[in-house]
Amino acid sequence: MIPDYQTLMLPVLRLAAAGETRAADIAERIADDLGLTQEERDELLPSGRQRLLHNRIHWAKFYMSKAGLIASPARGRFVATDRGKALLATAPERIDVALLMQEPEFREFYRKEGGGAAQERVSARPIDTATPTKTPEEQIDAAHAALMAALRDELLQRILSNSPVFFEQLIVDLLVPMGYGGSHKDAAAQLGRSGDGGVDGIVNEDRLGLDRIYVQAKRYAPSNPVGRPDVNGFVGSLVGLGATKGVFVTTSSFSQPARDYVKHLTQRVILIDGQELADLMIEHGVGVRGYRTVEFKRLDEDFFGEE
Repeated sequence: MIPDYQTLMLPVLRLAAAGETRAADIAERIADDLGLTQEERDELLPSGRQRLLHNRIHWAKFYMSKAGLIASPARGRFVATDRGKALLATAPERIDVALLMQEPEFREFYRKEGGGAAQERVSARPIDTATPTKTPEEQIDAAHAALMAALRDELLQRILSNSPVFFEQLIVDLLVPMGYGGSHKDAAAQLGRSGDGGVDGIVNEDRLGLDRIYVQAKRYAPSNPVGRPDVNGFVGSLVGLGATKGVFVTTSSFSQPARDYVKHLTQRVILIDGQELADLMIEHGVGVRGYRTVEFKRLDEDFFGEE
């Protein structure tokens, strides 16, 4: 298990005290010392933009640099300062934010980071009191994940509160921006044709209609999963129609036997459960709209290079 960034402060400072080093080298040494598996070493932040271990080491190093314990003599390299080595000489059991707050430079950094309103709280509330084990990126990702989970749940509730006809139109509104069905008019004309042997509709796989995809849609409550019999009936309909591709969409979920069943079929059958349906709606802007865009910037190391 990868330790939180505060727990990593002490091992990072110890390695930096041994001589000038780089974050990548530190990460390998720490991973070896902790006996991390390859999977743990490669674990990414939820955003998928950076390795979790590297991110936590970065913030451990960054906060200690603000406390004067670490310096960067060259691009991409860092080393422990005399103050950092002096701290290590006291044999601390742990270095964390609470300890860094004892350094005037770090308190001043936090005052500026938190803005004017934070100045009155600086001695009473250390950084990350609410989530002391998370780096800023992890806190952002966690907040984003929580918002997305709430949005998915609300989308599914709204779908269930509307009519079956609305659900059919929603499928059209989703398939078209995904590149299927041609125009809205073409897709709507072919979807919703119930009674066709267990198939709710047919859409073109491409705008030219070179191949077709058969669609089945079930507007079920979350407590009512789609089982293998339903999927088996859909596959039987595909066989009877001579079809090779099908999409089964539900607002609930699929049982494990149903998922296992479609893995070994001659036909290509895609199962889209409620969560995947909501994710696709969010991705393609169906039933949702943006209300805030936040851009985060990183330091451009190339800009400051003089090579």
